[in-house]
Amino acid sequence: MKHSLQLKLSQHLTLTPQLQQSIRLLQLSTLELNQELENFLQENPLLERVDSINDEPVAMEAREALPPPTTEPGETVKEEGPAQQESDAEAGLESEWAAETSYSAQDDEERDYPLIAAATTTLRQHLLWQLSLTQLSDRDKKIAALLVDALSEDGYLTQDLEEVAQLLPPELEIEPVELQIALNHLQNLDPIGVGARNLSECLALQLEAMPPDVPYQEQALLVVHHHLDALAARDYGKLKKLLHCDDDALRQIQSLITHLNPRPGAAFTALDTRYVIPDVIVRKLKGTWIASLNTEAMPKLRINRMYAEILQRNRDGSGLQLASQLQEAKWLIKNVHQRFETILRVSQAIVERQRHFFEHGEVAMRPLVLREIAESVDLHESTVSRVTTQKFMHTPRGVYELKYFFGSHVATEAGGACSATAIRALIKQLVAAEESKKPLSDNQISEILSQQGIVVARRTVAKYRESMQIPPVSLRKAI
Repeated sequence: MKHSLQLKLSQHLTLTPQLQQSIRLLQLSTLELNQELENFLQENPLLERVDSINDEPVAMEAREALPPPTTEPGETVKEEGPAQQESDAEAGLESEWAAETSYSAQDDEERDYPLIAAATTTLRQHLLWQLSLTQLSDRDKKIAALLVDALSEDGYLTQDLEEVAQLLPPELEIEPVELQIALNHLQNLDPIGVGARNLSECLALQLEAMPPDVPYQEQALLVVHHHLDALAARDYGKLKKLLHCDDDALRQIQSLITHLNPRPGAAFTALDTRYVIPDVIVRKLKGTWIASLNTEAMPKLRINRMYAEILQRNRDGSGLQLASQLQEAKWLIKNVHQRFETILRVSQAIVERQRHFFEHGEVAMRPLVLREIAESVDLHESTVSRVTTQKFMHTPRGVYELKYFFGSHVATEAGGACSATAIRALIKQLVAAEESKKPLSDNQISEILSQQGIVVARRTVAKYRESMQIPPVSLRKAI
């Protein structure tokens, strides 16, 4: 077998570290980007954040090219010796120290102190505090505290007393009657309805705690105990027969029940607040909608001047690690800048195609797909998908994720297309304007849309209605 050499030309795409970093930064949200940058700032000493507008980076080349100080005619430039320079430096430090340590009452009033979130009280703490104020014996308080630990976040006792008794150590010798007494004490605490074992008991506890002169209290208790399913199904005919009342009375009974709190412990549940920082701000300037980057969301990065000067002086190969970190810092700054530029290009393309939305609202939303934006800004669809995920746009109509402006379309009789977002808006308008006693069914909504030239099947209307959490026709019917 004879050996031979062959040359073959081919093209392939290599994901360099810089390209991988660019793709990763592009798919991060603004909050995630700031967290990622904090990690880079801690690991790379040549990278630093510009904290203020006045603290702008000055290029080393420009600083080295500054001309020497000029003099007016008749003036001379004084040459300072080392001693004079040291005395000037000491004087400068003393003046800076005096400026930093100066104090006045006005400074104390205007000083910005950090805002500390107030400590929240949990449902368990609130109930145990009330138990400590009661005249119960220590044993009864401890048994009630055991039931408090068994409550859910909404304040319900989801376990039967028999199950709770079986879980307790036998040496405690707690009888089931003692658990029932402790539960009665627990149900008398605030918030009213806590310790209930089901929704019916929770609502009944709140009704029984009302003054006895509340109108229709007895009828409401009857509904809560025995006919709650009929009320949920809005079977008003059945309820009027069972309660022997007219529409007016049933309306007041329903109002009394619906104003009760089905989750008494929810007020003590800590909510995880999520903040959204818009990446783009949309404004109308001279009749044209323009997208601009949110400067508050853009991190200001630069190369650390001191380390860069050290690296510039030592070019003998001893600072290879600093040179590598300098290159990484430059890549990061470039990729962050490129990330925001890409977001701005995609956002402006979206604004140009959805300008009718900004003028007239959701009903004017036009169909839009990722491919259309990708072709207009000369990017791949996957890149546009990364750009529009977890990126937000602040508009006069509210804050929206960039993904919101994309959606499927439905054909119209005229041969055009209507956006699914616009159809949802039309369904919401029809439901809001319907008669409460005769709400529109999904089939009727489909027929109304067909009269407007939008061909939508009944099941499609049902799907859009459920996505907007609009209840079905049976649950929208009023007395």
